[in-house]
Amino acid sequence: MRILISGGGIGGLALALMLRQRHIDCTVLESAEPVLPLGVGINLLPHAVRELAALDLLPGLDEVGVRTRELRYANHLGQVAWAEARGTWAGHDMPQFSIHRGHLHGLLWKAAAERLGPALKKDSRVLGFTQDEGGVTALLASGESMTGDALVGADGIHSNLRALLHPSEGGVRWQGIQMWRGAVDWPVLWDGQTMCIAGDRRAKLVLYPIGPGSAPGRCLLNWVVYALQDGAGASPPGRQDWSREADRDTVLPHVAHFRLPFIDPAALIRASERASEYPMCDRDPLPWWTQGRVTLLGDAAHPMYPVGSNGASQAVLDARCLADLLAAGDVPAALAAYEAERLPKTSAIVASNRHGGPERVIDFVAERAPDGYTDLSAVATQDELAAIVGGYARLAGFAVAR
Repeated sequence: MRILISGGGIGGLALALMLRQRHIDCTVLESAEPVLPLGVGINLLPHAVRELAALDLLPGLDEVGVRTRELRYANHLGQVAWAEARGTWAGHDMPQFSIHRGHLHGLLWKAAAERLGPALKKDSRVLGFTQDEGGVTALLASGESMTGDALVGADGIHSNLRALLHPSEGGVRWQGIQMWRGAVDWPVLWDGQTMCIAGDRRAKLVLYPIGPGSAPGRCLLNWVVYALQDGAGASPPGRQDWSREADRDTVLPHVAHFRLPFIDPAALIRASERASEYPMCDRDPLPWWTQGRVTLLGDAAHPMYPVGSNGASQAVLDARCLADLLAAGDVPAALAAYEAERLPKTSAIVASNRHGGPERVIDFVAERAPDGYTDLSAVATQDELAAIVGGYARLAGFAVAR
């Protein structure tokens, strides 16, 4: 058996490593040359970390990431509406990691280069495919072709394979929310392992450390600001590109009303060497991912709003599911079973993320107390707040079994 993987991102590399661990031959066809450490901070949830630990990558994650101890949701005044332990501190058998996306990708790429050797190919863009009952042939931009038993499209939100499978599908969806991101050397907040999401419906600020800083007591602090744009149209402002640089002054008006006792958002943004901008986009869930011996994985299958720390994690879970099923040997049956298992679950997460995911707890409190409060219990009950946050954890598959 030979599996062709179009795309050497987080999902594609995780699948390749899992297939190799199961003694299944695979080839990764990555379009980029060179492969760059793109992005800023992301989070990996315990159920995804468990799968990477099974690939002996936990020590590497500890080298380049931060084990997340606590998550806090607060209003624009810094009043905490909900706080909860995360990872092993919450009772999981694996940690949650806050990590630079480029460092995570670099860790996976290094492992794949060591374990796959020449089967990890750069500058190999898949433009199309042909298939029959006996196999599938990937057609490359170079004019070459490569044949295997299955072709997995792990080529991101702008997937070529998704477009070929669903040529009449609508484009990316945008509801008018723009994101700005950066990372800066900054004094450690709290215990150095806590992430915080603060704000209201107007704008939110996300903070979490993703690595050590320039000196003891400092960290590399990842920040994200996202806000609904006035007069936004249906089409996103430009291609979704993590590396598109932004004028930091355009971010400042969105945090002007914040009065956080633990950080000055404007000072944080000004101190950042650079900022990038990215429209918060997704795509409508597909009715199917699989056609014969071709299927989709990760953002190619189910791009979702980056709330709830689930994008990369769900790609890793896709990979584990598909690798296990392919190990049984019947390729068409494995692809069909993979779709039946993963499509409904990820579609539900896409829908929830469109409505704010667990971060709805901030909006819920802000709607009832837009100017803050002196007694949270007079604004919302713990049961109401727990239903929002805990319900999402169960939906996304990382609730602690009790």
